[in-house]
Amino acid sequence: MRVRTPRDLNALPYAQHLEPFTGELEPAGAYEWLHFDGSAFQGAEAGSSLFSQSAFSSVTFDRGRLRRSRFDEVWLHTVRMVGTNLAETTWLDSECTAGVFAGAEVHGSEMRRVVFHQCKFDSVNLRATSLKDVVFVDCLLRDVDFSGANLADVSFPGSALDRARFDKATLTRVDLREATALGIVSGIGSLNGATISTAQLFDLAPVLAQHVGLTVSDR
Repeated sequence: MRVRTPRDLNALPYAQHLEPFTGELEPAGAYEWLHFDGSAFQGAEAGSSLFSQSAFSSVTFDRGRLRRSRFDEVWLHTVRMVGTNLAETTWLDSECTAGVFAGAEVHGSEMRRVVFHQCKFDSVNLRATSLKDVVFVDCLLRDVDFSGANLADVSFPGSALDRARFDKATLTRVDLREATALGIVSGIGSLNGATISTAQLFDLAPVLAQHVGLTVSDR
């Protein structure tokens, strides 16, 4: 997947069709060609909704449920999702810049052709997700759980992984070479299918030694 630079709102192909969103989110809602600007959603119940060719600017989701919602060609800028239930959501051809995902439940979700720029992921549950052609650019992923996930053609240029988990994950053409840090606390044996640099191999040596039960001693 070719990584483009973050786009401005006006650069979106559907920008001229956007209309301001007013009101509240509802379950199974259909939201197309809308601009969510500065909205703050507290405990929103909007599961099974469709967000299509819409933009989110400086929007906050505090808790709430968007479970099984679909995000098609969605643009998100400085969006905060704190403790939000995004389980089993579907993301397609979308991009997120300078977003914060903290304590979000994203397990069982599917992402395809999605780019995250300068985003922060803190204690995010990505268990059993399916990620295809997903790129994390200059992101921080702290305490992110990829256990049981399926990652294909995923890369992390300029991003740091801190205490990440990959237990029983399946990796195919995952490129970790440009990641600035590989802090992996579990699931090192599931990295088959990933590519790392020689320097990163030395960084991972203690975790690899522990995984195979190798004792390293200079005395």
